[in-house]
Order: sequence, then C-alpha cells, then structure tokens
Amino acid sequence: MQSSLTPIGTLWAILSLLIAAVTCTSYFMPYWLFGTQLGKPVSFSTFRRCTYPAQTEERSVVMVEECGRYASFSAIPSLSWQICTVVTGTGCALLLLVALAATLGCCMKDLISRMTGRFVGAAQFVGGLLVSSGCALYPLGWNSPEIQQTCGNTSKQFQLGACKLGWAYYSTGGGAAAAMLICTWLSCFAGKNTKSSIY
Repeated sequence: MQSSLTPIGTLWAILSLLIAAVTCTSYFMPYWLFGTQLGKPVSFSTFRRCTYPAQTEERSVVMVEECGRYASFSAIPSLSWQICTVVTGTGCALLLLVALAATLGCCMKDLISRMTGRFVGAAQFVGGLLVSSGCALYPLGWNSPEIQQTCGNTSKQFQLGACKLGWAYYSTGGGAAAAMLICTWLSCFAGKNTKSSIY
C-alpha cells in the first residue's frame, strides 16, 4: 500500500485526526461551564446542559440530575450561544473532513499532492478559525437569565460570577488553535511533489 504523503504528511494526518477527535468530542460535551443551582452542580455547553430545574406535581422546583440537549434550537439560552453552536459545529465538521482526507492520503497513492495538501490545509485553517470564533462568542451568552440563575446576578458578558470555565471549553479552543497553527503549517509539506513534465 503506497501513500501519497511525505513523512511530515503522515505526522500531519495523525495530528489532524487526533485534533479533530479532541475538538469534536469537547464540542459535544456539556462541560464548558460549571456552576451550582439549588445546591446541585450544574454544567453547560452551547447546546447541552447537565442538571436542570423542573417543577413537580406539587409545584415545587427540584433539580433533575441528568444531561441532555435543549428541547429545540430556540430553547438555547441566548442568541450568541445559538450562533456559537452553528459556527463551532461547522468548524468541527470541516476539521473532521480534513482529517478523513489526510487519513485516506496515508493509504492511497496520488490522493494528496503538494498543492492539494496546501488547499486542504487552508480548509483546516478555516475550520479552526470557525471553532475558535465559536469559543470567542461563548462568553457573550453569560448574561442570559438561565446562566444568571446558576452563576449569580453578577454574571454578565465576559464576567462569570460564581461559575468557572470547564475543561471542554479549553479543549475545544486548544484544538482549534492547534489545527490553525500546527496542522496548517504541516499541511504545506504533506503531499509529495507530482512528477514534473519534460521541459
């Protein structure tokens, strides 16, 4: 089985796959933001939440300790989180597609040339840029009533109050930065030069 990648290209393919896996997994995890509500630990991501309040038949409020998505897109607490969900999801999909192409380049001859590697690297840069833009938009939603119930009334845009950022937020942002800086640079040297024609 012949590869269309140089040794640097093989390293690029492996890193692309690892970074895409970490970034996408962190995006789907509801551990971007940690806080407490009614004495129970609560966590959020852009479109998921763990532990939420519910009303019982006696009209008292209890905390349901399970994780899930918001019931609908419009139920996401703020417009900025809705935009963040779409932008970050699009970036993750792009990073996955590039990782798939890079992995196939390890197994298929003439799939990725030097020029194709640069084009795919540019797509990878755009994917990382979208994910990092989503991470930058996330703090704009900290002033929503749902977040203030968990983080306190001092919570507002770019000010968390009693909450703290979680590991999934950092992993998503770190994956985006690694895709933009390391993988994009490696992609420039990933493909083998095509055979030059006779002059």
